[in-house]
Amino acid sequence: MEALTKLAGDLNSIVWGVPILILILGVALYLTFGLRLLTIIKIPFGFDLLWKGRIPGDDKGISPFNALMTSLTATIGTGNIAGVATTIFLSGPGAVF
Repeated sequence: MEALTKLAGDLNSIVWGVPILILILGVALYLTFGLRLLTIIKIPFGFDLLWKGRIPGDDKGISPFNALMTSLTATIGTGNIAGVATTIFLSGPGAVF
């Protein structure tokens, strides 16, 4: 069992070490320049759309701000609920306090 634990630890350090960091940064740079810096160039448009509201004449659906808040609450809220439930399940109710 100790050999299996050591093997898992060694594989973990190989996979999540420097190679994965280089891979993630490399893919990020490749996509950034492959899209011709689109993510950086369009930041002002995104903030304008967020704070000023919809494009004139587009009255269908929800506002961009409401869409952002809905997606954030779905992501953050689900993580908090699942995290607390997992903590209570694994450690008991005293772990919450």
